[in-house]
Amino acid sequence: MMHRAAGFGRGLKPWIIALLVLLLLTVVAVAIGLLTHFLVSGQKMEYYHSTFKISDLRINSNSGQSSPYQLKDLRAMSENLVDDIFIDSALNKHYIKNQVVRLTPEEDAATVDVIMVFQFPSAEPRTVRKRKIRSILNEKIRNTRALSINTSSVEVNGCGKRVVPLIVNRIISGETAARAAWPWQASLQHNNVHQCGATLISNTWLATAAHCFKDKANPRQWTVSFGTTINPPLMKRNIRRIVVHERYRSPAKEYDIAVVQFSPRVTFTDNIRRVCLPEASASFQPNSTVYITGFGALVYGGESQNNLREAKVKIISDDVCKQPHVYGDDIKFGMFCAGYLEGNYDACRGDSGGPLVGKDFKDTWYLIGIVSWGDDCGQKNKPGVYTKVSYYRNWITSKTGL
Repeated sequence: MMHRAAGFGRGLKPWIIALLVLLLLTVVAVAIGLLTHFLVSGQKMEYYHSTFKISDLRINSNSGQSSPYQLKDLRAMSENLVDDIFIDSALNKHYIKNQVVRLTPEEDAATVDVIMVFQFPSAEPRTVRKRKIRSILNEKIRNTRALSINTSSVEVNGCGKRVVPLIVNRIISGETAARAAWPWQASLQHNNVHQCGATLISNTWLATAAHCFKDKANPRQWTVSFGTTINPPLMKRNIRRIVVHERYRSPAKEYDIAVVQFSPRVTFTDNIRRVCLPEASASFQPNSTVYITGFGALVYGGESQNNLREAKVKIISDDVCKQPHVYGDDIKFGMFCAGYLEGNYDACRGDSGGPLVGKDFKDTWYLIGIVSWGDDCGQKNKPGVYTKVSYYRNWITSKTGL
């Protein structure tokens, strides 16, 4: 007997074959449509960081701190709120999901940090999308009754984001910074002359070094400017208040930190934006790559520069920095070293108070250190010494509420 290979459709009625062919064509069409939608039109995932403050919380524990269960409930409620806001909005077709990445309890309040995921066509500018997201959040949160939220606290991409790609190859022996590359950098000026760097940590507060105000503590004589040049400045503000750490005593180098309040507040743009502050428990590993920026002199004893400069350095372990031929016992609590033992790349006069920053895997930038002191500039075995921001994180909160 001759055997024949079974053919597709053998024994099937013509209308069933036609239906199967139609279904197959439909699946192919849908697949092509999806590919066209996401590839040809340039759809891509985008992440937006938002913060807002929940107020009027009743904390029941005797310690005055929220219990893990309360925090867990707040986290779920916040995520559900953001879901409801965007699912019932003009951006519902673009909204994917959100996740609360940090919940910071305060007295009868909590600050929520949430990452929101959207999918947008690449043709529309990111600044336009960010404006839409902020507008929707503000409008919906104002009308919500689920949680008591301070609408003035709502920010989108509130901290640590920059629009300029990171292209730093190698301040002393550094490069001139591109416009908007380091939008949190500020210049503190006494009687309109640059004295120190500073870092924008909110729309009204700066972090800097205490020693910048050693002999000049009158806020009326100080101003702050923003942008990558001192003259002309992108924006300028008057200093309202200078808060030096209570335990700072010159010439000792401990407690070298201050916060400075200015007015009027700034509006965040691509060129002016706050950096993120690390948690008090945050630690940064030796040999991690970090970045310093400033308007300081290029050589020891030189003059400050009009253009902002940037340099890439490495965190140096305390074990190495406390060696006798480096700084020995001069390295105290709340300090750390960064740079290179062979010298060259370093901060210098005029960079004091400025930022040392590092980024996480989401390209969010954090203020890790504040330029504090060092022997000369860029000398062998004499790297820069920085105030450790995480060590003073609670102190910053106590003075600024941040």
